[in-house]
Amino acid sequence: MTETIKFLTWLHDTHHRTAADCLQQDLDEWLASGPTTRHKTRAFFAWAKKSKINTTVRFVNQQPKHVPMLTQEQRLTWIKALLSGNPGSLHYRVAGLLLLLYAQPLVRITALPATAVAVTTNDVRISLGNEPVPVPEPSAGILVELVHRRPNLRTAGGGIANPWLFPAQRPGKHLDAITLQHDLTRAGISVLAARNSALRTLVAEMPPPIVAKLLGFSDNCTQRHAQLAAQPWSRYVT
Repeated sequence: MTETIKFLTWLHDTHHRTAADCLQQDLDEWLASGPTTRHKTRAFFAWAKKSKINTTVRFVNQQPKHVPMLTQEQRLTWIKALLSGNPGSLHYRVAGLLLLLYAQPLVRITALPATAVAVTTNDVRISLGNEPVPVPEPSAGILVELVHRRPNLRTAGGGIANPWLFPAQRPGKHLDAITLQHDLTRAGISVLAARNSALRTLVAEMPPPIVAKLLGFSDNCTQRHAQLAAQPWSRYVT
């Protein structure tokens, strides 16, 4: 019950959803970003399915023993490829960079408003956690280009403006995470491996509490990746 309460609180605070409209990627993100005790919510989802509160989410019986990862060389190769890719694929290139640079889940990437990007005379920053983080060049240039060249800016005959960084064709809606995942997968990017590798790199370069604060992760998530990376950041004093 304790783990279920934690999950439902996280689901509401992070994605503004309830058990009834919980998505598969919400549960997957929850299980992948914390300790194994989160699997104790299995009984809740079995009850939710039996009660027809939510019949679409399937609980993974156990965590995979193998954690998908990219090598640092593979990660850097993908970053270079996205920076120099086809201009017509701008939306998925920016999404891929946010994934590979900042380890952002696709459900969070697709829900970013265009106002999350702040451009000043000195730099470009994006709000992913408690504080805006700088975006290095040349990634910054591509991000700003997307802000100005977003597709589907107006829908329904031009009557409704779309505020999202990744707009969908439906009026006022953002791109679905599953659609974005298909785009990245077709391009050859393993989303889970890319996210794991990016997060593992980030917690190796700075203390996990700082990563959690800047990029919108829980402390448990960043500490877990730091432990897997065998980094001594547990001695860091917040």
